[in-house]
Amino acid sequence: MLYHLIDLLDDMFNPPGFGAFDFITTRTAFAAVTALFISLLIGKKIITWLQKMQLKEVIREDIGLDSHLSKANTPTMGGVIIILATVIPTLLWMDLTNIYTWMIVFVMLVLGGVGFIDDYIKVVKKNKSGLHGWFKICGQVVVGLVIGATLFFWPAFESFNTLSTVPFLKDVNIDYAIFGPEWGWVIYIPVVVFVITAVSNAANLTDGLDGLLTGTSAIAGTILGIFAYVSGRVDFSSFLNIMYLPGSGELTIFAASLVGGCLGFLWYNSHPASVFMGDTGSLAIGGALGALALMIHKELLLPIICGIFFVETLSVIIQTTYFKYTKKKYGEGKRVFLMTPIHHHFEKKGWHESKIVARFWIIAILLAILSLLTLKLR
Repeated sequence: MLYHLIDLLDDMFNPPGFGAFDFITTRTAFAAVTALFISLLIGKKIITWLQKMQLKEVIREDIGLDSHLSKANTPTMGGVIIILATVIPTLLWMDLTNIYTWMIVFVMLVLGGVGFIDDYIKVVKKNKSGLHGWFKICGQVVVGLVIGATLFFWPAFESFNTLSTVPFLKDVNIDYAIFGPEWGWVIYIPVVVFVITAVSNAANLTDGLDGLLTGTSAIAGTILGIFAYVSGRVDFSSFLNIMYLPGSGELTIFAASLVGGCLGFLWYNSHPASVFMGDTGSLAIGGALGALALMIHKELLLPIICGIFFVETLSVIIQTTYFKYTKKKYGEGKRVFLMTPIHHHFEKKGWHESKIVARFWIIAILLAILSLLTLKLR
């Protein structure tokens, strides 16, 4: 909205300096700063309100980690802070006539809403199970269907709607339209549903230690923002030999807002956390990162960009599968890890929470660098 207001004033009065806001880089910087300040300023007030309303984290006593019992009085549902700090700058600084703006805001608000309902049931209704898993999946599937249908059927996307970049291979794109262009949606839309659902749930699994998801999400958001920027410019996309996606550069502003919001939230979420984001934040962040990757046709890079999420989820799958297999074969279930998701495995081994988070951040940064190297290592 501010972008359009400034553009209008620039046309009417041509004040000095206003023309700078035509550049995505300028608006990206302002969006990041706006998000950071919103997160910092409203964060304390929302935390105070959550404490007043007794909206505290529900800690399962059977989790087997005594260190987590002390977190029982920490307010949760703080994901509202990240959502507000991301969506408000997005609407202020992005081009509201750009379809990408409304798609990415839709993803964050709807999945944030699903997470909010889950947290509400856990915290207010005192039902530790929260929202039934199938209802979560339904919400994620609906979001995936809407985004998938838009990306496939929107006229401006017609020439590249089913294409996706293959990492490390030059001039190679995968085409989901294996049954022909008219039937491309048969494969493509389910892929979109799967990616958004998978990344959203993976982020939810990662959110188990103070600052872990917040920090890794900021790193992933930074990389996706860079990819969005270069994909939206003819010169950079041509030089890097990647798909040119008209209008996708605006998504850089959303990515910057998400990063700014996460960094501001980290001020309160770092160990010992003053607030948890809950499913309100984790489902919204994960879904937004997955949708962002799909919009810039880099979803095949997600296992690297969101590598921490991937490993956390893989550890749960391995643990569950092996336990069921050994129980069926030997009558007693065995485990590969001491506890999953894998960050709990390291807690069981005696690592301090802060050490685990810091080391996971370092790994996330290394994976981020590797993701950027895929632009040239082909």
